[in-house]
Formats: sequence, C-alpha cells, structure tokens
Amino acid sequence: MKQRTLGRQGLTVAELGLGTMGMTAFYGTDDDRDEHVAVIRRAHELGVTMFDTAELYNQGTGANETLLGEAVAPFRDEIQIATKFGFTFDQEGSSDGHDSSPANIRRVTENSLRYLGTDVIDVLYQHRQDPAVPVEEVAGTVKELIEEGKVRYFGLSEVGPETLRRADAVHPVSVLQTEYSLFERGVESDVLPVARELGIGFVPYSPLGRGFLTSAVKPAEEYEEGDFRRYDARWQGDSYTANKRAVDQLHELASAKGVTAAQLALAWLLAQGHDIVPIPGTRSRARLEENLAAADVDLTQADLERIDSILPHGAVGDRYTPEHLPTWV
Repeated sequence: MKQRTLGRQGLTVAELGLGTMGMTAFYGTDDDRDEHVAVIRRAHELGVTMFDTAELYNQGTGANETLLGEAVAPFRDEIQIATKFGFTFDQEGSSDGHDSSPANIRRVTENSLRYLGTDVIDVLYQHRQDPAVPVEEVAGTVKELIEEGKVRYFGLSEVGPETLRRADAVHPVSVLQTEYSLFERGVESDVLPVARELGIGFVPYSPLGRGFLTSAVKPAEEYEEGDFRRYDARWQGDSYTANKRAVDQLHELASAKGVTAAQLALAWLLAQGHDIVPIPGTRSRARLEENLAAADVDLTQADLERIDSILPHGAVGDRYTPEHLPTWV
C-alpha cells in the first residue's frame, strides 16, 4: 500500500488505516475476540500501519486497547498506534463528562501504555475539547509527554480552526481527526483549509458514514439496542429515505466501475488530498479486504463530478444527537 505523510513532523503511514472502535463499543454486541485479532493482523498483512483506538472504547475495562495491543504485539515496531484521552466515566464505563486536566492526561497515558503493552504511543489525541481546560494547557502536557519519550505525535479530534491554531502555537499538531465522508462534509469549508495551512495531516473517522455507505444499511429501528445507529438522525424517517436514495445512486455508479459503493466512497476520500488517511472500521476480514482494495480504485474527473452531484452537501440529518454534537471553535 502507498504511504502518506501526516503533518510537518513526518508521521508516515499507509494511506488507509484501521479503526477498532466497533470491536468493543457502540455498534451492537460482538464479542468474537479471535476474529477481531484476526482482522487486525490481516490488516497488517495487507499493508495497514495506522491502528486507531481510545480510552473511550475500553468500556471501563481496557478492552479495546488490550485487544489491539495483543493483536499487534508480533509486529509492534512496524506500525503506528493512535489512542485518545479526554472523558470521565461512570461505574458502568460509559462517558459522563470531559477531563483533559494535565493529571488525567498523564493517568490515561500510563493506562494506555499498560493496556497496549508498549512503551510509546505513536499518536496521542485529545478526543474532545474540555471546556474547563484551555487547549494550550492540553498541548503543553502532551508536549511534556513527547519530551519524556512516552508519545511521538500530538493529535486533536473534532476541533475548529481557532483551537487548531492555539494548540499548534504551543506544540505542533501532527494530526486532526474528525468525521469526514461523502455523508459528512462539514470540514471542507474551514477546518480542512486551516489544517492544510498549518501543515496538519487529516484522519477522517467514520469514512463510510457509520456504515450507511455500504450494502448493509437498514432503518434505525432494525438495529439492536446499544447500536449507535438507532439514535442517528440520518437513519430515521424521511432522512433515511433521502439518504438511501443517494446511496442507491452511488451503488449504480460503483457497479458500472466494477467496484462497491464502499470502495467508491473511500477512493473519493483518498482523492481529496495526499494529506488524508481514512480509518474505516470493521469486524470482518472480508469487509476489511473490500475496504483496503479502495486504494487501487482510480476515479476520473467525471466520476468525481458525478459523486459530488449525488451528495453535494453530505447526508440529510445531524450526525450526532444535540447533546453529543461537537461544537467547533
């Protein structure tokens, strides 16, 4: 797989990564740990180097980071691990607030190093902004961790242009991670241009629209309890109908090119710039192989124009419920 460089500090990774969130959190029940390990190891065999996890995905037990650490142990030095801090949790392990205080950043980092079974985290992200802690203080704490050799690169997730500038002035931000796909194009107007101005790489999460841009989509009420998509407005009512109509058109275009809609959507993201590395998540080796084959899909200018005409502004419906919708500053 081809390589891309994220940020001016020289973080070089394969052009497609792997998100592991769905292996332990937010997408319904699936406890096939052996298959999850197999997916991660198959991703490495196929050239993936960036693997994404977070404290939030641990469900209070260290589950996600421990899984990833175990899976990549045989080839740890060949890949990059990205993880995240920034939440507080209730007794059940569900997030119930924010905490990006220096003490908590250090506590989470030490836990992540232990869960992952590694002595350094390649990319450490602030998962969400903490309104009680200035981003300059966050950047300063991560800078100290980098100087101590516990972290290599500093990342932010779901922040706006002003916050990017403020953080980058304290310590260079290597990577910004935010939702970006044919379904969610909000970053294009101001966030992505500022990231590029500052020389910050961009990692789109949910690059397949949380699965809507695949062949397995169904209305919200048909997902099991605990699946995030039950509460996503894009899966509900008239929004679902409109979005399904657009995806059907993408399927037609993809079929004419001999690829899947998921491959088309990932290839579109890769075509948006060489500073972009999507991290599609999956729990299936077959789906993994389908996703990674998108790196070999060539889109013509006519293809890109047709795709833009189908979803010029993204999907219908908000990507989060109001209480969870990130506010960019």
